[in-house]
Amino acid sequence: MGLQLLELIVVAWLPGAVVFRLPFVERERRAALDAEERLFWAIVISLGISLAAVLALAASSRYSFKNLIIADLIVTLAGCLVARFDLRLGSSARKPGLTILIPIGLAALGLWRFFPPSEYIIGGKDPGVYLNEGIQIAQRGAIVATDPVIASVPNFARDLFFPSHQQREYYGLRFMGFFIRDPDAGTVVGQFPHLFPASIAIGYGIDGLTGARRAIGVWAILGLLAVYFTGVRAFGRTVAGAACGLLALNVIEVWFGRYPNAELVMQTLLFAALLADARAHVDDDRFFAPVAGFLLGLLLFLRYDSLLGIAGVLGGLALSSLIGRRVRWSFLATLAVCAALAAIYMLEPMRAYVALPILFLGKLDTWQYAALTLAAGTGVLALTIGARIPGLAVRVQRTTPILLSLIVVAAALYALYFRQPGGKLTDYDAYALRTFANFYFTVPALLAAIVGYALAARSSFWRAPSLFITIAIFALTIFYKIRIVPDHFWMARRFLAVILPGAMLFTCYAALAGTLTGTIRNRVLRGALGSVFLILVAVAYARASRPILQHVEYAGIIPRLEQLSKTIGDRDLVIVESRDASDTHTLALPLADIYARNVLVLASRRPDKSSFGAFLDWARQRYRRVLFIGGGGTDLLSHKWDVTPISSERFQVPEYEAPQNIYPRLPRAKEFDYSIYAFTDAVPEGARAPFDLDVGVRDDLHVLRFHAKEITEGHTFRWSRDVSYVSITDVTPASREVVLWMSDGGRPPAAPPADVTIELDNVPLGTVRVTTGFKPYSLEIPPSLAARLATAAEPVPLKLTTKVWVPEKLLGTPDDRDLGVMLDRVAVR
Repeated sequence: MGLQLLELIVVAWLPGAVVFRLPFVERERRAALDAEERLFWAIVISLGISLAAVLALAASSRYSFKNLIIADLIVTLAGCLVARFDLRLGSSARKPGLTILIPIGLAALGLWRFFPPSEYIIGGKDPGVYLNEGIQIAQRGAIVATDPVIASVPNFARDLFFPSHQQREYYGLRFMGFFIRDPDAGTVVGQFPHLFPASIAIGYGIDGLTGARRAIGVWAILGLLAVYFTGVRAFGRTVAGAACGLLALNVIEVWFGRYPNAELVMQTLLFAALLADARAHVDDDRFFAPVAGFLLGLLLFLRYDSLLGIAGVLGGLALSSLIGRRVRWSFLATLAVCAALAAIYMLEPMRAYVALPILFLGKLDTWQYAALTLAAGTGVLALTIGARIPGLAVRVQRTTPILLSLIVVAAALYALYFRQPGGKLTDYDAYALRTFANFYFTVPALLAAIVGYALAARSSFWRAPSLFITIAIFALTIFYKIRIVPDHFWMARRFLAVILPGAMLFTCYAALAGTLTGTIRNRVLRGALGSVFLILVAVAYARASRPILQHVEYAGIIPRLEQLSKTIGDRDLVIVESRDASDTHTLALPLADIYARNVLVLASRRPDKSSFGAFLDWARQRYRRVLFIGGGGTDLLSHKWDVTPISSERFQVPEYEAPQNIYPRLPRAKEFDYSIYAFTDAVPEGARAPFDLDVGVRDDLHVLRFHAKEITEGHTFRWSRDVSYVSITDVTPASREVVLWMSDGGRPPAAPPADVTIELDNVPLGTVRVTTGFKPYSLEIPPSLAARLATAAEPVPLKLTTKVWVPEKLLGTPDDRDLGVMLDRVAVR
């Protein structure tokens, strides 16, 4: 524990504290800042330095936590030598006062609201990709990692696991979210930029997998503090403290404070950059100019929509230059250097990530190009000659806040009350602002935020122009087009980084602005009314977020994966069923990247048998065992090899529901049901037992296009779909019938009859009407067909065709599966 604390101090405080205390560029001005803000800057600058070091080391394939500690100590020592160890702030430094209790309280509130973090370490979606990217950096020391399993796969077998993606910026997929760049070298890179994963790598270095998971909670707390200090400077402590208190209660902040995402990193770094920009260009503090440029530059390694934040800051600077304020060259130079490095990074290891944004920019309409060109040209003119135009400064200073307020208020009211879907405009885009208000923010609070924006712009715009413009840019862009699947809470990510905290600040400003002017009596009365309003909003937020405080997404999956990994040896090869078979493939990513097992994921549930047989011969010579993990059905049986069951697992973990265009209410149980098999030598033809398959019990290699295993009234079974298959591994010349034990599952009257058509090797055997209760249904096998199939080189398919029904549509239940019949057993006699 002591060593971990020391490591945390070195990574997250020491180099930033030294840089902040350097005896240059008017150190006494920094010393005059509140003690709590000085500590905040030491932490943020330290984290920026550490993250930059992680990226630099990983880009050169030299990252390790030890090397990061050395890099931070080198920066610290260099700062001490440059300063000649003169790092005392002196008597001008403000002592901590009672105001320090506010950020301490916010941090404590964050510890309560944002921990424990989710156990989202599996693949399949962004959170698992981010976490495994970070652990990949921590374990392999590189952004573009070398995967020996990929490099070892013979050329003839590559299409079984990672077929080539023609006309793409990468060869194929290693796992969902991980691209193979060169299969010969085995080089793999994550789908997302690596700034957030870099922080996960730091957490992993400090406290293993637990530290990696906790990284997002730390970012959430830092996000609260960044918004607070930015709000303090622009609107005062009362407004800022109230806004951040509400932010910590809001369901979006709480959910994503426990759920790995890059938006909370953006929230922290962008609001810190906005504060540094205001300190540099409004308060004229030279120290903060390169700090602002550095923090904005780091955002380029986080998400491409961070460009909106940079545009907001540059827009604020352009307007500031029009009223005579100077833009510091150190800010522009620092941002330009970061942008150049980010361009190299994006166009080389991350070129697959930027391919879509580049394609999007290439398809803009002419008017959109013209608008971008006009905006850029206006900004350049403003930065160069704007201040020289007589009388322009006064007009800009007077009209800009009014004009921007009118645009924001008009757009918000239109989107809230009048915007309708039509043409290419989807319902979730048209109703995006309404969704934000109704699901997450409340309509009264949003109306207060709209009023607050107009009031604050009139009085405080020129104290923080970049803040107002950045929030407006994000709101106008995000609410125009969400560009994300409208699952909730997933869609709420779009509001998290800027819109939610910005709206909180303006809501609290509207509620508390009356306390700033007027008689004492009026100020007290307005303050009381505003406080009651905010308390009601806080109660609504607390009530909405209460269910998820007791919820840990995927709680318990880590010990399950640890148990699974222990059954797999270092010299075993694990083949996992394909993504179109079941969710079992999501376990493959952590097995490979966290637990260092040799794993391959099939690209199809019906792989080419000839290629797979040749691969299996190769793999069994190279590895001690070749294992298969699956639960959804994969066509892998052959007379040329056999499989031996090893174990079966079935467990559930909590997963919060994610409906589209509906507010999520409660957690559900996500089930994992899989079996492990070992590939062995083929069984001699005369030694095979008659075919008799108990469906739902280690049947994973016999069934195809069925639903998951289930048990009812002592029967194991699977629901069939419209077309489902069973692989029949043994038909003899004496076989005369196939018997299927089936039930219709209690079809409702509105559903079509459960008529099942049976075909064996594409030869129709007949149609049966299945009724309620499990009963045997026999169909005759013609002698000529039995004689032909007895000599077949591979197992033959038994095809079931059924008219399906969907419980969600007919019964109104959440079950959206297409259900055929319940199949319990199949036998050939």
